[in-house]
Amino acid sequence: MNELKQTARTTLERRANRGTYDRSTINAILDDGLICHIGVVFDGSPRVLPTAYVRHEDCLYVHGATTNATFKSMIAGADLCITVTLLDGLVLARSAMHHSLNYRSVMLYGKANEVVDGDLKQRVLDALIERMLPGRLAEVRRASEAEIRATTVIAIPILEGSAKVRSGPPVDAARDLERATWAGVIPLRLQLDQPEPDPGLAPDIPMSNAVLRCRRRDGRKGWNA
Repeated sequence: MNELKQTARTTLERRANRGTYDRSTINAILDDGLICHIGVVFDGSPRVLPTAYVRHEDCLYVHGATTNATFKSMIAGADLCITVTLLDGLVLARSAMHHSLNYRSVMLYGKANEVVDGDLKQRVLDALIERMLPGRLAEVRRASEAEIRATTVIAIPILEGSAKVRSGPPVDAARDLERATWAGVIPLRLQLDQPEPDPGLAPDIPMSNAVLRCRRRDGRKGWNA
C-alpha cells in the first residue's frame, strides 16, 4: 500500500495540513534518522527508550541485550509508540507567539516481534553498522555467534502511523509584518566533525577508509540504500 491506514490515534487534528500517511514520505524520514524513541508502559509506568534502528522494507528493527527488561515487555506484547524527529531549522518570527521549528517527524504505533532466525539477526546487526558508517563492516570483526545469542533483535511492522513536516519561513500575524524586527530561518543540519582516534590506537594504524569516504561525502546509508 502507498499509504498507512488512518486510525483514530493517527488522525492528525492540530495542523493537519502538515501531516501525511504516505509511506514513501515516512520511509524517507526514517531513513534520514539515526535514533528513534520507543515509548512503552513497563511495570505500570511509562518508559521511553532511545535507541539506534534500521528500516528494511516495511519493518523497523532495533536491538538490545537479552537481559533488557524493557525489550522483554515489548516481546510480551506491550503496545508501542515510536517517534523519529529531524530538526531542520529555527524559525524566528516577528512575535514570540509565532516562533517555531522546521522539522520532519514520524510517529508509529505497533507491537514488537522478536527476530529468532539467526541469519536475519546477523543481517540486521550488519545493517546497523553500515547505517552508522557505510563500508565499516568490511573493516571490523563481525558479531560472533555468542554475541548474537546475547542480543535481542525485534521487528516492528510499519503499519500504523503518520508523518508531520514543517518547512518554510515564519507565519506572522498581519499586524506584525511591519515591525522592524529581523525574521527568518536558521537552518540546522547534522554533520561530521574531525575524527578523534582512540587513545589506545597504535600510531602506525592509518585512518579508516570508511571514515575517509564518509567525510568526503558527509552522508550515510543503510539497508535500504
